[in-house]
Amino acid sequence: MIHCARIAAALACVALSSQYALAAPRSVKASYNVSMNGLALGTINEEFEAGAERYKAISDTKPRGLAALFQRQPLRFSSTGRVANDGLRPVQFEARRSAEAAADVSAQFDWEQSQLMLTHDGKTESLPLPAGTQDRLSIMYQFMYAPPQNASEVTVHMTNGRKLDNYRYRVTSGVELDTRIGRLKTVHLVKIARENGDPGHEVWLSPEHSYLPVKVAIVERDGARFEQVIEHLELRE
Repeated sequence: MIHCARIAAALACVALSSQYALAAPRSVKASYNVSMNGLALGTINEEFEAGAERYKAISDTKPRGLAALFQRQPLRFSSTGRVANDGLRPVQFEARRSAEAAADVSAQFDWEQSQLMLTHDGKTESLPLPAGTQDRLSIMYQFMYAPPQNASEVTVHMTNGRKLDNYRYRVTSGVELDTRIGRLKTVHLVKIARENGDPGHEVWLSPEHSYLPVKVAIVERDGARFEQVIEHLELRE
């Protein structure tokens, strides 16, 4: 389900402020409904676990209906790394079609040498690793450690295992949103400086739930709107 992957990747494109949360949950379980123009495409189930020094995050997409027949993109994403003073520092990111399959895409973070190794489509390339870089899954949980508080714009470097990008978002606080877990006051982030042909991205974060994303929207060039909306959320200290 290529658009499920793109919606999830949009979360990794959102930037952070330099203000850090004092206490992030040690465990998160979340489920999201994915749709296109209101038509259900599938469900994304995610789990995050963090100890004193290490973390692990896993995301599984389950297509529904016709979407399951045409799925060709990786359905399982994983991110592992360290918990540092400034939040999450990924060490390994992988994308694969299932838990049993070999990784189709991967990113290795060498923080000591400031190098990022990307492997995809049978090739490997090395890039300079900017400080604070996240992968498309770790970014979802980095918000717990570095919420975008008191900021009008935020930026971040992100990799999806295929490339390294830098994004800017406009930030609006106090935006109310109806969800399956209740009506929430959210922090709304909208991508700015959009290039020709680049999809529009929006992300809604819930301060009440440790600044985790509760909704993501992508609007394609042809006007198709893909949304990822929270269905279930469990947080444990």
